[in-house]
Amino acid sequence: MHFAALLWEPILVSAVFVFIASAISWTMLPFHNKEWKGLPNADQVREAIKAGSWSAGLYMFPFPPDAAARRSPEFMAKMAEGPTGMVTIMKPGKMNMGKTMVLSLIGNVVVSFFTAYVGWHALGNGVPYLTVFRVVGCVGFMAYAFGSLQDSIWFSVPWKTWCLRAVDALIFGMLMGGTFGWLWPR
Repeated sequence: MHFAALLWEPILVSAVFVFIASAISWTMLPFHNKEWKGLPNADQVREAIKAGSWSAGLYMFPFPPDAAARRSPEFMAKMAEGPTGMVTIMKPGKMNMGKTMVLSLIGNVVVSFFTAYVGWHALGNGVPYLTVFRVVGCVGFMAYAFGSLQDSIWFSVPWKTWCLRAVDALIFGMLMGGTFGWLWPR
């Protein structure tokens, strides 16, 4: 944990910079606006979900309860016929933006902490700015971009969404690399 004592400042500062960049990306820039679509029959879908008494969680349809059902002709027919999908049901009520923002900032601190761990053990003390920038920026990019890659591979999240997240991740990685390079112990 010696690295954390030396790198606490770039860990926290980079987490704040990424938090600000993320907020700007999602609230002020136009490129995330078209990722989400409204359902044409949203009210009927909401009523069907209410009638089913679904609790908050992840759901898929059609849903095979086990491996045998997944191989059944009935399940295969439903998959071929469509529609198929995955749904996230959130708890009812107003979204708690304060809690969500705090959790986002904590997540950024965790990413910065582990990026610092890798950077410190790969580089050590007294390394030039550009070297720190390259290593920390790459690890930061990987942390923010590749975590969501499996969503596009396995869960049909559109590849365009992953590409937009990767653009965000590139910016976040560069901010991290720049911050760590600037505040790296010399």
